[in-house]
Amino acid sequence: MLKHLFVVFLLIFATNSYAQEPIQKEKDSVKVAQDSIKKAAFLTNIGNGFLPFKYFNADLRYLIKFNQYEGFRTGLGGITNNNFSERYRIDGYIVYGFKDKKLKYKIGGGFRIKEKSNTWVNLAYVDDLQETGSSTFLTDKRFFTFFEPRLLNIDLFHRHITKSVALEHKISNHLLSETEVAYVKVNPTYNYTYILDDTSYKTFDLSTAKIALQWSPFSTYVLENDKIRETKDGYPKFTLQLTQGFKSVFGSDFQFSKLDFRTIQQFKHFNGSVTNLTLVAGIAGGEAPLTHLYHAYPNNINKETILQRFSVAGLNSFETMYFNEFFSDKFSTLQLKHFFKPFNITHRFKPQLVLISRHAVGDMNSKDSHQGIAFNTLDKLYSESGFEINKLLLGFGLSFAYRYGSYHLPSIGDNFAFKFTFNLAL
Repeated sequence: MLKHLFVVFLLIFATNSYAQEPIQKEKDSVKVAQDSIKKAAFLTNIGNGFLPFKYFNADLRYLIKFNQYEGFRTGLGGITNNNFSERYRIDGYIVYGFKDKKLKYKIGGGFRIKEKSNTWVNLAYVDDLQETGSSTFLTDKRFFTFFEPRLLNIDLFHRHITKSVALEHKISNHLLSETEVAYVKVNPTYNYTYILDDTSYKTFDLSTAKIALQWSPFSTYVLENDKIRETKDGYPKFTLQLTQGFKSVFGSDFQFSKLDFRTIQQFKHFNGSVTNLTLVAGIAGGEAPLTHLYHAYPNNINKETILQRFSVAGLNSFETMYFNEFFSDKFSTLQLKHFFKPFNITHRFKPQLVLISRHAVGDMNSKDSHQGIAFNTLDKLYSESGFEINKLLLGFGLSFAYRYGSYHLPSIGDNFAFKFTFNLAL
């Protein structure tokens, strides 16, 4: 009897052990998969410039920056996440410039009115600085870098207080749209007067409406866990934006129109190299002040020697073009970059050679209307070419560019630009 009981005990023990092992292994596998998903989501947030918390994501863009007007600029910002609400969101930031000794901030929020088309209504109040002559597209994806190279040397800013209402809407997976209505109070931080009909404006109010479209016809998408995910980043991509300023609406001073266009093409070659082409164009008509016209992405500081001008190269900027050298009410730029396959020197050391050629042309109809600041126009072709050797050490590399053609300068050294590059992907 005892023998029979012993055998039964062994059978139960063995059966139980073997039955529990797959269950335990399955639990371990599920835990590993969940941890991997959480880790991937965390890295995605960090790569997009957010540090995730339970109900909101801290915005890393506002931690610390530097420019010539504010000096060091530091602060905090963030946006609520889906744990807070999938239908409502609140975002904002507050920063302080140690050189100009002033606070800047944004208070904003939004609510989703249609999930399938990802349609959001957004409201915002912003009191901050903006680079004069800069032009951005509403539909641009949020792009985060540890620091913005051009920002280090910018000194021409205007202060703006902007109240806006915007509607972002996905017409299709390939076509995104955003519309914005805004009222803006503009105060240049530099000596500037806009002359219009014998009236001088040092500050001005603007009422504007914008509509932007971003079309990616060759990207591909799949439905995954009830969400659309992009599986192929296809090229070319097209972005179009129309801006209309209305005079006498809410006290607005000027009436003007702007049309901005950008297309990006990429060719991947069989040997692992990649060629990128970026064409940007813009035209402004009517009564547009300098703050709302165009520069051509300059990134060269106004100092005497090439070593004094040594700084950090931008991603899509003209490295030999001096800040505030050119402004236009119509312009176009063409940038060509050829990325050779990285040199596989060691497992960790893989520098990459990039050949670059950039060209710009533009013009301005009423240059005399803009007083207090000296600048040229791009009525002839501006050209520069050069190369980069990236990822030499900790994401840093070197850049060299040479200015030639119609805007070649008399002093040979003034046509050269020698700088750091910084490329680090998370």
